[in-house]
Amino acid sequence: MKKRVFVTGISGCIGHYLADELITNPDYELFLLVRNPQKLQFNDHLRPDIHLIEASLDQIENYADLLQTMDVAILIATSWGDYQQTYDTNVEKTLALINCLDPDRCEQVIYFSTASILDRTGHPLKEAGELGTDYIRTKYLCHQALEANSDACRISPVMAEKITVVYPTLVFGGESNKPYSHLSGGLGEILQWLNLIRWFRADGSFHFIHGRDIARVVAYLLAHPTGQRQDFVLGNAPLTATQAIQDICQALNKRIYVQIPLSISLAHLFIKLFRIQMADWDHFCLDYRHFTYPRPVSPASFGQPSHCATVAELLQVSGVA
Repeated sequence: MKKRVFVTGISGCIGHYLADELITNPDYELFLLVRNPQKLQFNDHLRPDIHLIEASLDQIENYADLLQTMDVAILIATSWGDYQQTYDTNVEKTLALINCLDPDRCEQVIYFSTASILDRTGHPLKEAGELGTDYIRTKYLCHQALEANSDACRISPVMAEKITVVYPTLVFGGESNKPYSHLSGGLGEILQWLNLIRWFRADGSFHFIHGRDIARVVAYLLAHPTGQRQDFVLGNAPLTATQAIQDICQALNKRIYVQIPLSISLAHLFIKLFRIQMADWDHFCLDYRHFTYPRPVSPASFGQPSHCATVAELLQVSGVA
């Protein structure tokens, strides 16, 4: 019997890669919530059991009866707009959707959060809730509302146990038939500064992951529900900023002669010198520097092939190297 899968956010970068994984799998009957179907760059008529629901998350309560029939929900949709819209979408309507699901039928909810709300031990980062952008703060609030043991929990204990939270790190992706992520969209501009950047050694570290690899992980989780709460940070192995600069220069045949340590005081001097506008969260990130997490997962973690695991591969699939 086919699983009935409800998906939000399918028109975005990650959503398009997930569509590649799902629409060719006959085991799933798909219900895709799409505000603007014209943004879709994949064939949604490939099978008769792919259903487009032309609506926004703001209208989710209108589909309560349909949601009661779902076996799985994959919640990618998010908002980056003004605070009220961001809060309504990322918190209120996301929780409303989960609360419309039938706890006796729905076996899994895969919810997209962000690694920015976690500290280096994988626990909630209080500064994300206090200083974060509207997007990060609302993701932090929704995370609290999904915690069964939290006083802020706003879903049933049964559904709380069926939540699988994925926390993407830095997301790259996009191509001719897929929207670009925010980072990939600005990659060319960043590389224009490489001749200057290569002279500096920065104290910082991070993870990254490609949208296709996120989709492969989600497809695996969809096929292997556990009925228990799960949390996965999505990312490749941690990478220092200095190593990333060196890897990019090597891939693009840019020689590095010497690298000057970029101290915090020097960074603040540049900020002042170039009159760079920074919010409280930006200043926190500059001081925090190491956005790394224990046990990040990629397709390889589940025995699946990875599309892009290194900087060289990232530049290659991005058409840069």
